[in-house]
Amino acid sequence: MFGYDSETNGISIQVSLGGYSFRVGEGKEIRRSGWLDHEKLFTAPEFHRSYDRVEISLLTPKTALIPEEFFSASTARESLADVVPLRDDDRVGYMRVPDYGAVLLFSTSIDETFSKVVARTVMKSDGSAVPIVPETYYLLRDVAGIGEYNKIMASYADGWLYLAIAQGDRLSLCNVFPAVDFTTAEYFIFLVMKSLQMNPEVSSVFFRTPLSMEEELSLYRYFKAVERV
Repeated sequence: MFGYDSETNGISIQVSLGGYSFRVGEGKEIRRSGWLDHEKLFTAPEFHRSYDRVEISLLTPKTALIPEEFFSASTARESLADVVPLRDDDRVGYMRVPDYGAVLLFSTSIDETFSKVVARTVMKSDGSAVPIVPETYYLLRDVAGIGEYNKIMASYADGWLYLAIAQGDRLSLCNVFPAVDFTTAEYFIFLVMKSLQMNPEVSSVFFRTPLSMEEELSLYRYFKAVERV
């Protein structure tokens, strides 16, 4: 369904300014970590072996999703700068999202180098390089795998809520919201759901990032189910 549920040997790593988390898939077994400090990278046994598949996502708020018909590689930087503030030296890239006929614009320039250390440390079995991909791309990939009509996929870290919502096969929203705390993140989730006329009591919410027990219990007050991808 998501990522490595059907993989025999894979790791998915999420990196933020404040830390990282990972999920390891080995056969039918899925092991998930909580948020970890950067310095624990060098002692984590999961990071000192090779995998058939490796995913590294960076939680960067510098993203924008635009319809493919409005996309031009020559104006990618200008299009992203229309949505998020960019510095002169920010690097801008893009990835196509064919399932939704869109292109994801992004910058991984958020004053961190840890993701590059992870990419050099965690090896693929075939020796190929591991790209660093914005978290929003994986939100879009995984939201499509939810087996309900109301599909809600989120990540939260460093004061930013990453949110993708689909209804059936139609993507209704993909955005990043500034949220100084988790209560504010919940506010944005409910605000978007209200605008889309979605009822949380009959919906499940899926999080790619780790949730504390307090955060999970808070969500359970409103949603039918709370799932960690």
